[in-house]
Formats: sequence, C-alpha cells, structure tokens
Amino acid sequence: MNAQGGEMTGDSRAALLAALALQAEWGADEALLETPPDRAAASPQHRPASPAAPSAPSAPGTVVRLPTAPSAPGAASLAELRAALDAFDQCALKRTATQLVFADGAEDARIMIIGEAPGGEEDRIGRPFVGPAGQLLDKMLGSIGLDRGTVRIVNVVPWRPPGNRTPSDTEIAQCLPFLHRHIALVRPERLVLLGAVAVRALIGGKDGITRLRGKWREVTIEGLDQTLRALPTYHPAYLLRQPAAKRLAWADLLELRRECVESRILRDADMRNSQDITKS
Repeated sequence: MNAQGGEMTGDSRAALLAALALQAEWGADEALLETPPDRAAASPQHRPASPAAPSAPSAPGTVVRLPTAPSAPGAASLAELRAALDAFDQCALKRTATQLVFADGAEDARIMIIGEAPGGEEDRIGRPFVGPAGQLLDKMLGSIGLDRGTVRIVNVVPWRPPGNRTPSDTEIAQCLPFLHRHIALVRPERLVLLGAVAVRALIGGKDGITRLRGKWREVTIEGLDQTLRALPTYHPAYLLRQPAAKRLAWADLLELRRECVESRILRDADMRNSQDITKS
C-alpha cells in the first residue's frame, strides 16, 4: 500500500528499496521513532541548540576543550563512574547501542589508551577493542612488552554510534566529563591517544593526526592538579586500512617505550624486547 492507501506499484517499491539502501549506506541503520517529528511546530525551548562555531586553530601545546556538559560527574570510584554512565540519558547514542562499553585493563595502570568509540564487536561483547582493530592493538602493545593487564583502555564515547560513524562534537562533549573523571580516578602517568577523535577531545585545535602523531603534548584533566603528557598516534582501524602507516605507528610505539623507561614509569625489564609491528 502507498501513502494514499492505493496499491504500491513495482516501480514505487523499487524506488523505496533504493532509498532505504542509500540511507543504510549513509549509516542510518537505526530507527528511533515510528513517525517523524514535526520539528517546525516544536516550541522554541524544545528546539535543539545550534552547534557551536568551530574554534580557531591552536598554537602547538595549547589545550583547547570542546564545550562540556553542565557539570562533570563526581564519582569517587570506577564502580560509581560506571553506574553514573548507566544512569546518564542525555546522549542519544545510548538509545541505539546494545550496551555500555566501559573499559578494559588495570584500574591503576600507569599508561592509559584512549580510542574513539565502540564498533559492532565491542557493542555486542561490552569491552573496548575486541574486534580486528583490538587484535592489532594487542599486537602493538605486545611489541613493546605491554598488554591489557598493564594498561587501561577506554574510548572517548562509550556507546557505539549507528553505522560505526564518527561521533559528533555534541556527543563527544556530552561524554567528555566522564572521560576526564575516568582519567582522574585511574591517575595514569601517560596517555596514548588513538586517532583524530581522541586528539580532538583531549587536545583540540585543527591539526590532524598526521601532523600531531609521535609528539608529546600536555593536556589538562579536570580533577588532576598537574597536566598529563599525551602521545597521539594512528588508530589501529586506520592501520588496517593503510598498512603502510604501520611504519610511523611503530616509531610512535618506540617513543612511548623510550619515554616510559627514561621517566621510570616502567622498568626496562617490564617492557620486553621490541618486535617490529611492520612485519606482522
């Protein structure tokens, strides 16, 4: 049946299926409402806020933050932080995801790995970096003597975006206070930022990951009285698509190893012999 109650023709059916296929290709694989809302009739106080104007490029080393939620959570433990995220309903991603993907690894880790957002495998299992990108991350950590038991792994956004799309600035801003609190509770010595989303959330500015990777930056974390040194590098998912970039990621891993040993964050004996990831 068509919208006027008549019988749908073959051409109409084909056109409808083509439109649905196009939406799926764009990442619109979740239906939130049975009927479209009449946004033109919405009262002013219920209309969505206009997105913030993009910030100007920052000078190297400058900390630029996205606008955050009205107040950061005051969780006193990681268990309380997880409960606060479970109760948080302001991010629309929660309504389309299967479950919260909180974290993995040591709760007192000296190194914290921060990614973008869960993918399909992570959404089903409930742990970050368990799909193909996670398997590569395990190899990357193992290449310098680390593993999931010695680091803390989280994402900027703890719910899977529909179609695995990139989280929006609004979604990042809504989740950023929880990420800051997570970092403050773990109190790591160093951060490793995987990909552009993690860099945009914690460093800000306009510079892309290609320009920033491999260079330590100071970032300010709410709840900590000192800045943290953060090392941007490529996301494992990017390395799967662009294997030639593994050479640069390997140099970043060696820089992380050097920093950890020279700063006595970890002993050289704790970080086993390096194994070149470009050969894997």
